[in-house]
Amino acid sequence: MPAASSRTTAVSAVVTAALAAGLLTGAATTSASASTTADAQVRIHDIQGSTRISPLVGQQVTGVAGVVTGVRTYGSKGFWFQDPQADADPATSEGIFVYTGSAPTVAVGDAVTVSGTVTEYVPGGLDSGNQSLTQISKPAVTVVSSGNALPAPVRITSRSVPSRYTPEGDPAAGGSVNALRLQPSRYALDHYESLEGMNVEVGTSRVVGATDTHAELWVTVKPHENDARRGGTVYGSYTSQNTGRLQIQSLVPLAQQPFPKANVGDVLSGATEGPLDFTQYGGYTLTARTMGTVVDRGLRRETTRKQRDGELAVATYNVENLDPSDPQEKFDALAAAVVDNLASPDVLALEEIQDNNGSKSDGTVAADQTVEKFIAAIEAAGGPAYDWRSIDPQDKKDGGEPGGNIRQVFLFNPERVSFTDRAGGDATSATEVVRERGRAALTLSPGRIDPTNPAWENSRKPLVGEFSFRGRPVFVVANHFASKGGDESIFSEHQPPTRSSEVQRHAQAETVNTFVKKLLSTQKNADVLVVGDINDFEFSGTTEALTAGGVLYPAIKSLPRSERYSYVYQGNSQVLDQILTSPSIRGFHYDSVHINAEFADQNSDHDPQVVRFRP
Repeated sequence: MPAASSRTTAVSAVVTAALAAGLLTGAATTSASASTTADAQVRIHDIQGSTRISPLVGQQVTGVAGVVTGVRTYGSKGFWFQDPQADADPATSEGIFVYTGSAPTVAVGDAVTVSGTVTEYVPGGLDSGNQSLTQISKPAVTVVSSGNALPAPVRITSRSVPSRYTPEGDPAAGGSVNALRLQPSRYALDHYESLEGMNVEVGTSRVVGATDTHAELWVTVKPHENDARRGGTVYGSYTSQNTGRLQIQSLVPLAQQPFPKANVGDVLSGATEGPLDFTQYGGYTLTARTMGTVVDRGLRRETTRKQRDGELAVATYNVENLDPSDPQEKFDALAAAVVDNLASPDVLALEEIQDNNGSKSDGTVAADQTVEKFIAAIEAAGGPAYDWRSIDPQDKKDGGEPGGNIRQVFLFNPERVSFTDRAGGDATSATEVVRERGRAALTLSPGRIDPTNPAWENSRKPLVGEFSFRGRPVFVVANHFASKGGDESIFSEHQPPTRSSEVQRHAQAETVNTFVKKLLSTQKNADVLVVGDINDFEFSGTTEALTAGGVLYPAIKSLPRSERYSYVYQGNSQVLDQILTSPSIRGFHYDSVHINAEFADQNSDHDPQVVRFRP
């Protein structure tokens, strides 16, 4: 939980920003008008107002009445209360959060009056771009009576949530939606905002985001909205935001009642009821006072087929910060996935291989112990005795966990494929393309693509290798593009949200695209695979930059839309990991092998990808 002082700072900043933007025009700001506000016996819906920012922000309110609907004794401590006598305006919420900062002394069902300061708190801080939560801070609370019936929950259903996600923000306010009057029957985000702080309920719903380490899961109240084949909800474009998704947390402390474990496709059966909150990483969140029961629908990890004799199988797998200090169980589980679920591909590009002492920051950059421990685990699981190639990064230059020095690594089965070594590759030397005996070749193999280009600042540089399969060269470029860190969420106050991290990924994609063009201009029919954690969608500008000029094709697009995903985030099944193919690679078979992202128990948060083709 943020300290009270940090919350106060954020609140003050929001008030200042709101005033500067003219959002408080006409609001009472003098002591005289504040007294008038108090004398008028302000109701909760007066505080919430019909926009996202309270018309009374920064003011003192006195004797606000309602019934307590939820108490939170951990994290951001406080309680929700609600006026059982609603007004006639569907845009104004009847519930609100009271931030106490310490364990509240009220109980669900208490009728209370609350006096305090109306504030707007931005989860994640102003720089996050998140919408704010209207609340009462520094409260004085009086319990009038106890054991009262709660206001009936508002049921959130497929019919009640509009199909449009959000209005566009006001250009004059920097794209913010804060000053726009809510239209809860027209836009999903407006609908949820109009219920902020109120007692709400979802009925039996499908799980679209597995239980995570923070004790939360995601459901959808719209089971047919962009549904994935295995039970999730596919994120297919920037204008298809899957309006039925809702995050679920519990108000019951975990020590008292463990949070239920659920996988994607399971069902949260029965009623889940509690106040509607707004959180940093989930947006509108049902904080459950009572939780439905998880029904296991038997989701199983996928297994891809074995490559045939004439097929080359190339895979990519983000193994999530693997280093020798990780428990042997993690190595064994990842190794079993390579052997059993990926059918021991001929070439495997790994992302997030850390150096030999993991996050310890002492100048170590070598990762031979990490790789060899993983190879040994694969062999112990019945897989091939893989050989490997990589290039150590410069210390602390490639981003990721501080001190970890993550990098890409090629594993390859020497019984089926050979590696063409060309000496001289290091962290800062760029490999080039030359013509050799009528074919394209690399000057350095393994090598890095333009590693001193500013596009790779604090990010992983592409690793390229020249392989030979049945006498035909195959070029593989292993990537781990810059993360989405710094982007505004899809529930940002700015609509459309700012995706600032795209700038670097676009530049990275252009650099890789230029390199592939050099290969293809030297040898038109060269077999080139660009693989890895691209950290962006198949419909994104990053993918467009990678494929510019028709030199690459995002192979995941060969799958039905309901199977296009490698990662699940906030209940959206989406693409981050990709394999892109050059025009000479025809008749391939592509598989996104779903073994992690949909499960509460994960060995990595990414699903591996594999392509099989005949060079």
